Amino acid sequence: MTAAADTTLTQAELDAYLARIGLPRPATPDLDALRALHLAHVTSFTWEAIDAFMGWPIDASPRSAFAKMVGGGPAYRRGGWCHEMNGLFGAALSALGFRVTRLCGGVRRVDFGDLAVGNHLTVQVDLDEPWLAEVGLGDALFAPIPMRPGTVVQRGRAYAITEEDGGWLRFHNHAHGAAPSFDFRPGYGDEARIAGAHTFLITDSSSPFIANLVIQRHAPGRTEGIFNHTRRILTDSGVEERRISGADEFGHLLAEVFQLDVPDSDAIWARVTETKRDWLAA
Repeated sequence: MTAAADTTLTQAELDAYLARIGLPRPATPDLDALRALHLAHVTSFTWEAIDAFMGWPIDASPRSAFAKMVGGGPAYRRGGWCHEMNGLFGAALSALGFRVTRLCGGVRRVDFGDLAVGNHLTVQVDLDEPWLAEVGLGDALFAPIPMRPGTVVQRGRAYAITEEDGGWLRFHNHAHGAAPSFDFRPGYGDEARIAGAHTFLITDSSSPFIANLVIQRHAPGRTEGIFNHTRRILTDSGVEERRISGADEFGHLLAEVFQLDVPDSDAIWARVTETKRDWLAA
């Protein structure tokens, strides 16, 4: 189980994190502060599963996520996937005095049943009521939402939470979301199950993130994505998809659009060219 000390940033780490997302330290851990932090996080970091795709080492702990995403300094730009994005965000919120619970979720549990439980880490923040603070889905929420059934629209995109059997809640992504849904239960955080699912996702050949390259980023007026050979741009007008022309365009996209500094983008592209299909066509 992740040690409690590892789920909270130190004050020095918190200062570096806030500098990375461009926000001052909030005076009070309230809803306005949570909303500002949530938006700054999802627009400052890129959701990326490059490490899993390339077989590079990944440590799921929030402290390791900090070292990767923040600790390299302002000139070192990396993002992370749900365990890293939500893990780092939750650790920063804890350091700011928010009441945070790391939740054991399941992306596409509606399709795969309880085998999916643990493949997603999300965050509950208790204020006037429990709030879902979800920065780890890549193309989803810009702001936290109440952890109860209902529909919310953010920047023209409709999201919803519905009740499911067994006390589960289901978060429904917007109509064009890459991951359509994930299930969670308020207060349910099984660190051992999260760790086991994380190990599977980075080691098993059937993992979708070993077989496919997935990168996503909220950019001004749009959400950008790379799904293997395809660049995907979501705007208010709809979705535009086009094939990436080659290594040069791919390297440009990583550096300029997704704001990532990664070793040897040509090697990543070489692995992409070996994939047999595009993620969204699967």
